[in-house]
Amino acid sequence: MESHWVHTWANMPMLTEPSDFPPAEFIKKGIAFATTTIRQTIRLSIGTESLLRIRISNAFGTEPLTLTRVTLALAADNRSGTHAIQPDTLRKVTFSGFEEDTYLPAGAQVVSDPVDFGFPLLPRTVVTVGIFLVEGQNAACITSHPGSRTTSYFTRGDTLALEDFGALEFGQVDHWYYISGIEVFVPRQTKALALIGDSITDGRCSTTNGDTRWPDLLLNRLLASAARPAPHHTQPSIAIINQAAGGNRMLTDGLGPNVLSRLDRDILSLSGVSAALVFTGVNDIGTAAPDEAAQEVLTKRLIAGYVQIIMRARAHGLMVFGATVTPFGRRLSPLKDSSYAHPVRERTRQVVNEWIRTSGKFDGVLDFDEALRDVSDAGMLRAEFDSGDGLHPNERAFGVLADVACFALLDRL
Repeated sequence: MESHWVHTWANMPMLTEPSDFPPAEFIKKGIAFATTTIRQTIRLSIGTESLLRIRISNAFGTEPLTLTRVTLALAADNRSGTHAIQPDTLRKVTFSGFEEDTYLPAGAQVVSDPVDFGFPLLPRTVVTVGIFLVEGQNAACITSHPGSRTTSYFTRGDTLALEDFGALEFGQVDHWYYISGIEVFVPRQTKALALIGDSITDGRCSTTNGDTRWPDLLLNRLLASAARPAPHHTQPSIAIINQAAGGNRMLTDGLGPNVLSRLDRDILSLSGVSAALVFTGVNDIGTAAPDEAAQEVLTKRLIAGYVQIIMRARAHGLMVFGATVTPFGRRLSPLKDSSYAHPVRERTRQVVNEWIRTSGKFDGVLDFDEALRDVSDAGMLRAEFDSGDGLHPNERAFGVLADVACFALLDRL
C-alpha cells in the first residue's frame, strides 16, 4: 500500500520570553544550553509501523543553532514528562544523509532522516527526544513552546544514553525547546487535522504531564470510535495536531505571532494535513478597547480574518471548520472575574458567533459556545465548566468540547 509522511504531533514555535528561560544554571554569559543535554517527551497522536522523523526549529533564532547529537527513545512507562527512557529503544537521529550533527541558520527548520524503530509504535506512544548541544545559543533568541504542560529536563554534558537522570544534578521546566514536529510514515489514507487556537486549545487548566487538553481527549474519542465495528469506526485515520498557544490572537502579535502571519508555517506546511479547525478570536475581542467604535472595527477585521484563513487553506486543498467563541462573562464571588468581561465585548462575541454559525463559509461549525454557556446567562460559562476565572474552561469542559468535536467531525474527516 502506498504510504506518505503525516504529522502526528507539532507545536507552535514561539520566541522564548525571559520568564520562560531554562533554569539559570543552564545560561552562562547569555548563552543557553552550552554543553547541555535536553530531554523532552512527546505524545504521538497516531502511530507508525516503524518509521518516523522529527523536526527541529530555529524559527525565532537570530543566530545559527548547531545540534551536536540527537536521539529518540520510548519514554519509560509510556509516560509524559519523565526523564527516564527505555534504553533498549534508544535510536540515533541523523540529518541530511546520516550526519549526526546539524546546523540551522537563523530562522530555519531542519527535518531529520527517517528513524527506524524496527517495531510498530501505537497511537498515543510517548517518545523522548534527546538533544545535546556543545555551543548552545544566545538565550535571547531561543525557539520554544512555553505552554507544553509537559516537563523537560536538562543536564550538563552528553547524557543522551543514560536510562534516567536520577543520579545526576538536573534542572527542569514545563516548556518545550526547539522541537517542533514529528512525522510518521503511514498509509496514504491517513491524514491530519490541524487546530488553530489559543490557551483553551493549548491546554491551560489541563493537568501537567497528564495529556488532558481537549484535543487529547478528542484523539481518545476518535481512536475509541475507530476501534468499534463498522459502520461506526472512523475512516481514514486522523492525527490531531495542536497548533495553539496561550494568548494568541488572529490579528495582532502578542504571545506569539498572529494567526494570519503564522498560518503558512504552522498549518499549511504540515505534512498530510487535510483539514483545519479554527477556534480563535477570544483574545482579539478581550484585548480590544471596550467601546463601540473599536469593537465595530474589530468585528469586521475578525470576520475578514476568518475568510482569509478559509481561502488560503482551501487553496491547499484543506477543509476548514469553525468553532464559536466561548463565553467570558462576569461571575460573582468567590470566582474571579474575567478581565475580558464587558457588555460591549459580549455583543461583539455574539455577532462574530452568529457569523460563524450562519455565514456558510466553513465546511462545518462546532458550537462550543452553545455547549459551555450558562443556560440562565448566555454570556457566562456554566459554573461546572468554569476554571475559576470566567474565561478558561476546566477539564470537565474539555470533555464536553471533545464530545462536540468528535460528533461534528467523525464522518467528515
